[in-house]
Amino acid sequence: MHARSALFDLYGDHLRPRGGKAPVAALVRILAPLDIAAPAVRTAISRMVRQGWLTPERLDEGRGYALTERAQQRLDDAASRIYRTRESTWHGAWDLLVLDPVPDRSVRERLRSGLAFLGYGPLTDSTWISPFRSAEVDTLLGTESATASRFEARDDEPRARAEQAWDLAALASAYEAWHKQSQQLVDDPADDEQAFAVRSRLVHEWRKFLFTDPGLPPELLPADWPGHAAARFFAEEAARLLPAASRFVDQCLNQERPETR
Repeated sequence: MHARSALFDLYGDHLRPRGGKAPVAALVRILAPLDIAAPAVRTAISRMVRQGWLTPERLDEGRGYALTERAQQRLDDAASRIYRTRESTWHGAWDLLVLDPVPDRSVRERLRSGLAFLGYGPLTDSTWISPFRSAEVDTLLGTESATASRFEARDDEPRARAEQAWDLAALASAYEAWHKQSQQLVDDPADDEQAFAVRSRLVHEWRKFLFTDPGLPPELLPADWPGHAAARFFAEEAARLLPAASRFVDQCLNQERPETR
């Protein structure tokens, strides 16, 4: 697990509901059970500051870093997709984007990656669809100095369109493989620290589906979709491990706090 990914997971899963900020020393302690060394944590923090995800903040406990508004929005959306709390009712219309030409190849790649993460699938290199309208599209386009036309589009064959935009067969296989492997990952942790490590790896691997699964509504999915069983397993195990993992995070954070008299 890379330090930057682990920090995103940590802020999104534990620190976001705790105010979205933490001292550097606490971040180092929390990530130590994941075999991430202090220099790697500090390097990842610097990179996330340059990218606009974190901002330096002076805390009572010392130098720390807080989520930016952009990062808060991204992690709120990611959490709703990770834990499947987002509204899944589909009203039958696609959010359709037609990108204006982008000459720079690196910008095109960042747009592709960003749109995929937001749940959009390509019909062509310039035309993307999603069953749900993402508020982050405008931010993504603005960050890359790109422009697009946006429409609400209805479709006589929405399932066929979904299969065109996403490789659902490959996604189904990925869910089946994840489910099988994850059953071997979770166990009965010996202590809170181990519970945090196990749960972090579980969330980290599950989070990767944000880049491949747009969260299609049931009416666009094949029957017996394996993602449903995988999601139930994830939700049950994540909830089971959360109390112990939270105790470990709180312990690491409280070591930094001065005693009150």
